[in-house]
Amino acid sequence: MARQGVPTTRRAQASAERVARPARPVRRPPLLTTPGAFLLLYLALPLAALIWRGARAETIRALADPFVLSALSLTALTTTAALVVALVGGTPLAYLLARRRFPGKAVAETLVELPIALPPVIAGVALLMAFGRRGLFGPALERLGITLPFTPIAVVMAQLFIAIPYYIRGASLGFRSVPREVEEAAAIDGATAWQTHRHITIPLAFPGILSGLLLCGTRAAAEFGATLLFAGNMPGRTQTMTLAIMTAMDTNLTEALSLSVLLLAFSLVIVLTAWTLLGRRETLE
Repeated sequence: MARQGVPTTRRAQASAERVARPARPVRRPPLLTTPGAFLLLYLALPLAALIWRGARAETIRALADPFVLSALSLTALTTTAALVVALVGGTPLAYLLARRRFPGKAVAETLVELPIALPPVIAGVALLMAFGRRGLFGPALERLGITLPFTPIAVVMAQLFIAIPYYIRGASLGFRSVPREVEEAAAIDGATAWQTHRHITIPLAFPGILSGLLLCGTRAAAEFGATLLFAGNMPGRTQTMTLAIMTAMDTNLTEALSLSVLLLAFSLVIVLTAWTLLGRRETLE
């Protein structure tokens, strides 16, 4: 019996030694990481070049040009209007998509997601076919004395069509993150549905709501194709920052750089803020 125990003891000691040895670091093949590094470099170089060319005194002074100020003010006004509509109309829809089952939910989700995959130019054509003078609702609107294409309202409509899915996505994520047990506990304690929404659901979902609102705003401010087709490119009337950049590229590169750097800075702040609100700080490391 003793002889049989010796090999067993040796095997146990060998196993213990293998466990005690520090694990060797796993070496990843360079071919698996090199393409990713080149891709990151490819994404970083154009942005770095834009900052390098745009971070100059004459570019900063160009921000005071009336051409730039007009595009900035119009973009700020139309983007704010689009965000208000998204907040008022998109929040109930986001809640329903996140927390309820109802007939036609798959169709509603498809309609919400479709503008993300749809080319903006096609969105502009679709808006013209629906609300243009010869569109589906054009004659009826004209009889009411309402003209939508090539007006500031058309800018808001184009921005909203392209950008609202980002808000509904963020708000839906926020509503899904709210534990139902907390809401049920509030109802057991005597809280009404409105009190539960006001004091529990909305505050807990607020990071997702605000993140979606920020992403919706930056996408609305950057909208180009649908705005160009449905609203046109009229300075002081429908010319947003992106349209002004396109115009300035043919006449004044400094103005184009000023607007581009400003939009880049705005987008960077929005993205970082949205990530922070969603608790994704580890993505920045």
